[in-house]
Amino acid sequence: MPEQSPGSRPTLEAVAARAGVSRATASRVVNGGDGVRKPLVDKVLKAVDELGYIPNHAARTLVTRRTGAVAVVIAEPETRFFSDPFFSQQIRGISKELTAHDTQLVLLLVEGPGDFDRIARYLAGGHVDGALAFSLHTDDPVPAMTRRAGIPAVYGGRPSWTADPGDQAVPYVDADNRGGARLAVQYLRDLGRRRIAHIAGPADQTSAMDRLDGYRDVLLDVDPTLVADGAFTVESGARAMAELLERRPDLDAVFAANDLMASGALRVLRERGISVPGQVALVGFDDMDSVASETDPPLTTVGQEIEGQGRLMARLLLRALDRERTGSGDVPESVITPVTLVRRASA
Repeated sequence: MPEQSPGSRPTLEAVAARAGVSRATASRVVNGGDGVRKPLVDKVLKAVDELGYIPNHAARTLVTRRTGAVAVVIAEPETRFFSDPFFSQQIRGISKELTAHDTQLVLLLVEGPGDFDRIARYLAGGHVDGALAFSLHTDDPVPAMTRRAGIPAVYGGRPSWTADPGDQAVPYVDADNRGGARLAVQYLRDLGRRRIAHIAGPADQTSAMDRLDGYRDVLLDVDPTLVADGAFTVESGARAMAELLERRPDLDAVFAANDLMASGALRVLRERGISVPGQVALVGFDDMDSVASETDPPLTTVGQEIEGQGRLMARLLLRALDRERTGSGDVPESVITPVTLVRRASA
């Protein structure tokens, strides 16, 4: 048996000798290859534990043709990513699921249009086994990039398929955005509010358009002066609220398409001495605890399982990767997660 000097890094040869197998057999076991009988696998794994052997990543990749890494592509700049708790909650869910399956997360942010070429080269370069992409916009090339790279993908949020209907085969995870908006607006109507305004999200994102459609489902003939555009940020919510008050000072309720915009709207209402919910009732969307519970008054909102959606995205991708490896198993299907109305003090 080869001697292992104190403090030196254990070698594959030492593992093979300890297990009483050939180097080739030891290599197949530690690098995840197939075709080794279970008793021999157990011997090799026991030797790995006893020696503290760490497999060589490059060798493992050659044997399994897997990198053990997944790209998470977020089609937003750094400023938006680090200021919006929605992203951290979803990343937390993704990370938990990938970690449980010994898979690394590689985060790729889109600071501007020039980053798409860089990300496309990375995805096509064999660095990752698959991709998770969310916060997509109508004209995003990300779906086409993952398809050209030939890697499995799962989207966070329903993509807009206007650019390429072929992307409909790619699974996605999303909340019931339209149904959630209907819940919020109907709740405001049941409170007796009749001049209900809406602060909409970006028109190039399906979640925002679905929530706008849900608002219209309940109110039917919507007065366009009661709708203002936002960008899913606190600042845009404040601007939209100021715009709505200029146009419709008689409004008595606001449904904002996310909690950040609702918090910005609340700030403007307080600055102008308008009581919430006395004069204007306010409802958001997301139920991000770091936002909804910290406003004054706390925010009534539509809750979605953001972290759970992240875990589900990762689970679907891992299932697709396993299906690609084994050639068996069901094709992952898209999932729409339910939402609930979370009542607090703002409405």
